[in-house]
Amino acid sequence: MTLIQTSDDSFAMRLLLIEDDRDAADYLRKAFREAGHVVDHAADGEEGLALALDGHYDVLVVDRMLPRRDGLSVVSELRQRGEATPVLILSALGQVDDRVMGLRAGGDDYLPKPYAFTELLARVEALSRRSGIPATETLYKVGDLELDRLAHRVSRAGKDVPLQPREFRLLEYLMRHAGQVVTRTMLLENVWDYHFDPQTNVIDVHVSRLRSKIDKGFDVPLIHTVRGAGYMVREGLK
Repeated sequence: MTLIQTSDDSFAMRLLLIEDDRDAADYLRKAFREAGHVVDHAADGEEGLALALDGHYDVLVVDRMLPRRDGLSVVSELRQRGEATPVLILSALGQVDDRVMGLRAGGDDYLPKPYAFTELLARVEALSRRSGIPATETLYKVGDLELDRLAHRVSRAGKDVPLQPREFRLLEYLMRHAGQVVTRTMLLENVWDYHFDPQTNVIDVHVSRLRSKIDKGFDVPLIHTVRGAGYMVREGLK
């Protein structure tokens, strides 16, 4: 496994958090991101299963009690389909029999609630190291545009492009999904941490500012508006 080392001896991971408790999910997403990791979130078992099968994650963090499909069912289905991504199960059920059920369903680790985030983070990092699955990319490139997550640096054609923190997060998310349409809802949830539409033009304003910094002065634009759908970072469109 090739680990992307950071200055504090940690490494970047791409995680999927499947948790229906909004407060807990918001806390964990913020904490994981502050630790330098990329986090996608699903609020129920069906959505979590779909994302886990469609995405490429280093570790899945799965709550046991979920709506639509419980966590053990999600893990069991993943294993039946040959998905080997490491899974850490979170649960308020912490008896020995409960932990055994979680492990037999296909979980790689089981952490009872309440827990300390430092322990959760250490267990997730340990699973990623043992899995043999490469850690998520920390350098994104689209054409002559580069974004380095660890150095927090953006450049185009070799020239540094200074960005505000929110602009950096916005560009990072767009580049992580390069070639794909990114909807307003996706941006609100993953860049602004909103789980509702504030009915403002905050996204349009930030995308416009970002476009002026990234595309101004270049013949080939990289940030595109997909009418009626959202936005896309892609090379080669006029």
